[in-house]
Amino acid sequence: MANFKEPNIDAKFLKPYDSAGTEEANYSAWEKSGYFNPDISVRKGVTKPDAKAFSIVLPPPNVTGTLHIGHAAMLAIEDIMVRFARMRGMKTLWLPGTDHAAIATQSKVEDIIYKEEKKRRHEIGREELLRRVNEFASKSHDTIVSQTKKMGASIDWSREAFTLDEKRNFAVRTAFKQMYDDGLIFKGHRIINWDPKGQTTISDDEIVYKEEKVKFYYFKYGPFIIGTSRPETKFGDKYVVMHPDDGRYADFKHGQKIDLEWINGPISATVIKDKSIDMAFGTGVMTITPWHSNVDFEIAERYKLDKEQIIDKTGRLLPIAGEFAGQKITEARAKIVEKLKAKGLLEKEEDYTHQIATAERTGGIIEPQIMNQWFIAVNKTFKAKNSKLKGIKKGQEVTLKELMLTVVKNGQTKILPDHFEKVYFNWIENLHDWCISRQIWYGHRIPVWYKKSEKSGEKGGDSVSETYCGVDAPTGDSWTQDEDTLDTWFSSGLWTFSTLGWPDAWDAVTGEAKKGSDLAVFHPTSILETGYDILFFWVARMILMSTYLLGDIPFETVYLHGLVRDGQGRKMSKSLGNIIDPVDLINKYGADAVRLSLIIGTSPGNDLKLSEDKVKGYKHFANKIWNISRFVLSYAGDVPYEENFAKYSEADMKLNEERSALIEEITKEMEEYKFYIVGEKVYQYIWRRFADQILEESRPVLEKGTPEEILSRKQFLQHTLVKMLLVLHPFMPFVTEEIWKSMPVGNKKDFLMLENWPL
Repeated sequence: MANFKEPNIDAKFLKPYDSAGTEEANYSAWEKSGYFNPDISVRKGVTKPDAKAFSIVLPPPNVTGTLHIGHAAMLAIEDIMVRFARMRGMKTLWLPGTDHAAIATQSKVEDIIYKEEKKRRHEIGREELLRRVNEFASKSHDTIVSQTKKMGASIDWSREAFTLDEKRNFAVRTAFKQMYDDGLIFKGHRIINWDPKGQTTISDDEIVYKEEKVKFYYFKYGPFIIGTSRPETKFGDKYVVMHPDDGRYADFKHGQKIDLEWINGPISATVIKDKSIDMAFGTGVMTITPWHSNVDFEIAERYKLDKEQIIDKTGRLLPIAGEFAGQKITEARAKIVEKLKAKGLLEKEEDYTHQIATAERTGGIIEPQIMNQWFIAVNKTFKAKNSKLKGIKKGQEVTLKELMLTVVKNGQTKILPDHFEKVYFNWIENLHDWCISRQIWYGHRIPVWYKKSEKSGEKGGDSVSETYCGVDAPTGDSWTQDEDTLDTWFSSGLWTFSTLGWPDAWDAVTGEAKKGSDLAVFHPTSILETGYDILFFWVARMILMSTYLLGDIPFETVYLHGLVRDGQGRKMSKSLGNIIDPVDLINKYGADAVRLSLIIGTSPGNDLKLSEDKVKGYKHFANKIWNISRFVLSYAGDVPYEENFAKYSEADMKLNEERSALIEEITKEMEEYKFYIVGEKVYQYIWRRFADQILEESRPVLEKGTPEEILSRKQFLQHTLVKMLLVLHPFMPFVTEEIWKSMPVGNKKDFLMLENWPL
């Protein structure tokens, strides 16, 4: 090429791109610079003091082990949001932390202890168990932080939080106290999910439904035929329920008594007419077991019916079962059927497949039980202390459920994709009081204390309890704290504002965050990005807590990503042997390739198929960008980069317009969180348009063109590479930052991540 003079370029470009050799060094440089911290960014003049804030909290990973590929997808999406906001000059905060995940973490440690020492928690004691759990959680935390950094997450580590640290514990006690004083937290006998194996209540989200093939039995119950797959629960059944409009049972009246023979002899049953009964299911008539069924409990509550416990907390039958007392329910089932058959009460049996509820952490079969537990009342009215919510005024009588519905209905909080809003509304409208107490040792202990004093009465020496709820423990030695801990979701429900300084940063008199505090600057947060599978269990509870305690939304937008599945579309599991470790992929192909493979090809709310071949393909793309940069710097790097170059040839003007149109288009799509579209468009432009076509067409121009045409093309190539590095940086931060170091651009900032988005 006669007109080409090779410039001096970094020797590193003479070798293929080495992700392993550059990623750790680049992340270390970013972290040491302090620019992940918005305060330092303002102090160093990179961000204007009055710049608009962009904030996002990291959904805190559980300290139960290591991050999986789903977490990697979350980190990739959120880092794109954060880097894009930072490059647009916003005061950008990505606040990290981890979740103590009470049941999950304690269960894991208990399993380890039993496997190694054959001891249960009560054998080693509360203090020793908590010491071991904390030690395990600390090691897991360190692993999670290391993995997060390998993904390139530009997180402000100086603000890191833990759901069980002292600041969050203070926030939990404060929130509990306020809700208790407002009558929104109460203790009462309600039906809950009981895990006989883990010996604790669990929330709905900790239940895993597994398909089970069983027998479905039809029994004669006086003049009726009832169907059940659980005859072991029927000992106390003395109510028979049917729909009031069911013509088959028109001759039976509500409240009518019927004498009949049952498992352990004759009983008197009462007819109940209730519209909740599905006339099309089975025979349209059923008996109820209020102690061991949520549906049956609600019917019993409506009509103030008796409730009798049949199964104890270990899954064994109680004395009401007569000869079967003390037996495990699975063992007793067949024997009970045989007895009913011998009495001529078995009509028929058939094969039946249904979903059985099991505890996610222990595998125990869930047994609904009526127990005295702590609850949050979602339907009880209270006066809003303060309100920035549209349609809700200070002092207005509202319920927690109304607050949760209002902020999404009025558009203050938007859910993406929007079809999940209907799912959200349906769930909230059918929401029951939330059981928040857990019978485990690891977690936030309920801030309620009891004092017992002896007082003589008719029975003599009866104990009368005094109850105290407070942020701090009561004075005196005669108080005993409640043994239970709080549901993990209680503390994580405070996450958007407890991490920003609440309640210390909150002025209770004005109902506002204190001026200049993180809470004032960064709350409500801009967006929450998380999986659609915890829309109800976490997102809804954060809305509940924020609207109640702050009178404001926790976030403006909810972005829901889907699950990451294997290349065949299967959910990843140990049993299938298809779990993908993100660190393994990073070590083989680089973090940039992993990130892009988790973005392109998936839209919000939809599951993503991921195979190793897909990741490998984007490693080739990282190499392609490296080679493109070498070409541009070799063929066009000998002329100074001119930011406002204006002497473009007609051909290059058209190429500039094409590139500008693309950037304008993808900028709008970035603002709409359509990262999967942007990633694909930038990929196609860089590889198919810029590399395959424009660079090839540039060779004859650079070799045979006029001096003006050559200068024009060199400036175009440099400008295009610069702008492509900028728009690609949020997606592939490592390779773009490494190339940027060698770009002959004047007035460069310390890092590419601090440069302005190209518009």
